[in-house]
Amino acid sequence: MMQNDQISKKIADHPLRSAAAVFMAGALTAGCAQEAQEPVPNADRPNVIIIYADDVGFGDVGVYGSELIPTPHLDDLARSGMMMTSSYATSATCTPSRYSLLTGEYAFRNERAQILDGDAPLLIDPDVITLPDLFRQADYRTSIIGKWHLGIGEGDVDWNSEIKPGPLELGFDESFIIPTTTDRVPTVYVDGYHVSGLSPADPPLRVSYRERVGELPTGRSHPKLLRYPADGQHSGTIVDGISRIGWQDGGQSAWWNDEDMTLLLAEMSRDFIRENQDQPFFLFFSLHQNHVPRAPHPMFHGKSETGLRGDHTVELDWAVNEVMTILDDLDMRENTLVIFASDNGPIFDDGYDDGAIEEAHGHPASGPFRGGKYTAYEGGTRLPFIVNWPGVVSSGSVSDAMFSQVDLMASLAELIGVSLPKNAGPDSMNLLSALLGHSETGRPHVLQQGAGTGYFGLRKGDWKLIPASNRPAFANNKHNSRSNPLSTTMPASDNDYLFNLAEDPGETTNLAEQYPEIVEELTELLNRIKQYPDRVLISEMAE
Repeated sequence: MMQNDQISKKIADHPLRSAAAVFMAGALTAGCAQEAQEPVPNADRPNVIIIYADDVGFGDVGVYGSELIPTPHLDDLARSGMMMTSSYATSATCTPSRYSLLTGEYAFRNERAQILDGDAPLLIDPDVITLPDLFRQADYRTSIIGKWHLGIGEGDVDWNSEIKPGPLELGFDESFIIPTTTDRVPTVYVDGYHVSGLSPADPPLRVSYRERVGELPTGRSHPKLLRYPADGQHSGTIVDGISRIGWQDGGQSAWWNDEDMTLLLAEMSRDFIRENQDQPFFLFFSLHQNHVPRAPHPMFHGKSETGLRGDHTVELDWAVNEVMTILDDLDMRENTLVIFASDNGPIFDDGYDDGAIEEAHGHPASGPFRGGKYTAYEGGTRLPFIVNWPGVVSSGSVSDAMFSQVDLMASLAELIGVSLPKNAGPDSMNLLSALLGHSETGRPHVLQQGAGTGYFGLRKGDWKLIPASNRPAFANNKHNSRSNPLSTTMPASDNDYLFNLAEDPGETTNLAEQYPEIVEELTELLNRIKQYPDRVLISEMAE
């Protein structure tokens, strides 16, 4: 467990990854200062809870337009707080978005920050200053409960002994995590440094992404044991009637039950809040909905009009209410900032034939936007973002200020009174006034990373550029096929794509040939973002 003096040393010692970035940060220190924020009422070290969903699109939440998936608790959260309509994840895939949220740095700056296997080493260097580090510096109790997917250990993990480094080396006092995605092995929880519930009476837990281990049934060898068919990638070891990516054997007393997962994580979050009600805390409650495999608890079956995918979202909504109810019961709402967001856009078919496409019934998971998970279109990263803090955030308010999840680090540092060193969170902007609904001034531009490290979109004001050279080869694969409700109507080409989002939020009309000067301007800006910290560039642009 890292104490405050160690965190202070981490803050003092950690360099930016680019020498050029260090030079510019020093040269432009005066220009980096953010505009003064309004005093925050009731801000005597408020508790902060981030509820982070997975693959939940803009159109999956009632207040954002969903008609077939009921989300009454998220709707109440928005109606008693603020919904943001131009808030973005930094990436259209999960590992990069989580990396950016916790480090304040765009994921493409770290070449390893891509979708990780379950046995990948810890992605974030323990010397990097993280969001929970800042809360620890302010004497907050910090916890992550739920999905991690940022790597763990140093490689070749022995799941039967101490597993480190992990969240506890990155500023969290407590951690109870799903180490990877729920469609990957190992299908176990890691509590602190150890697999939870592992029995010495079991054979040792073994995990492999290279070759089959053990003789347990797999989706490929025993397809009749499956709840629903899986593609080749997802046809490894079967757990709970669902085959996964990779193979595992042994340690079966510790294997999770998919249907009980959300109930367990919600109860653990409630326990953390209850146990820390007399001190300030930061809780990162990281849920697995709406990621595949979709196996909601039976009490949520049939609660939506879109099959398992919608029922899974209803389960997420229930978990949100569990957190808000305990805050109400303990009379903590007025001193707790609650933020709800999603890590990337939606997808229907992502490896399992679970009826998501057939039972969509026209549900627009991305709302009015084009694309979804893996894409640099708006539907990939423009997501629901709800902010709730009674007495501080106006009830029923709506903000169209542009905000990126990478900005949470600098904004929350301001909230809790911790100075963000210039060598930390290099792409994070202090937009606390926008986050709390006190200002409509947000970012001048937003970077949107699709799948991979070379696929980007860039929005500046109403203009949106997707450079031709950055679109991946799978732009028109099954994720955008005609059978998918997120299908694209524009074929891939060698041309740049330029859209005016004010007139064309669905990104259907390419204006690149009509406005070559705007394409040139945005291309130059994108190239500069690739070279220098965004915080420096935005401050420079404001001068």
